[in-house]
Amino acid sequence: MPRAVVFDLDYTLAVPTQDRSTILQQAAAEAGAPALSRDAYLEAHRRNLTRETREPIFADLLEDRETDVDPAAVADAYRETIAASLEPLPGVEAMLEGLRGEYRVGLLTNGPVRAQRDKIATLGWERAFDAALVTGELEAGKPDRRAFEAIVDELDVDPEDAVYVGDEVRADIHGATDAGLDAVQVVLEDGPEPDPRAIDHVDQSTIAAELPSILEARDSPVA
Repeated sequence: MPRAVVFDLDYTLAVPTQDRSTILQQAAAEAGAPALSRDAYLEAHRRNLTRETREPIFADLLEDRETDVDPAAVADAYRETIAASLEPLPGVEAMLEGLRGEYRVGLLTNGPVRAQRDKIATLGWERAFDAALVTGELEAGKPDRRAFEAIVDELDVDPEDAVYVGDEVRADIHGATDAGLDAVQVVLEDGPEPDPRAIDHVDQSTIAAELPSILEARDSPVA
């Protein structure tokens, strides 16, 4: 019977209105940087999960390019562009409010501090959670168990009393279960297949309608 539910942020609770490749190219063009690939960005992002800003990510991306553009300028342009395009999935704000009446509710999101905190502020979610952690503030990012241990400590629950909800198989589902939490996988239309480690799966488009029932079923004793 869970006492807490913890959420990923991007593509679990909120989505950009434009695809990330388009946002990346817009930000690069605005800063005067050369075109950057989404795949290369994701690799650099994984190497910089515990940073204050995205500047080290863009420094990695621009290191071998013929440009004198300041990585900080690209990071600022990307942060502003992506935050402006972010919107909650339908019904999730009411869902979060309802869940807080039954559980401790947390957020654990991978990424640099300023980038992810700006997203939370843009969404107006500074008070939507009992605890919200960005891995840029921590010793390690997901899927490292230390990230999950940090959020359950903030929520004052044991790992076995928490359910983690996220879309990425390795970072969210494997990371949470390796740390002793149950996990619910958010399934994206063009995302990975449902992973067997998850206790349940929910379509991204219907998370607000379906997740409370999934959690309620975990509360019910087996007959």
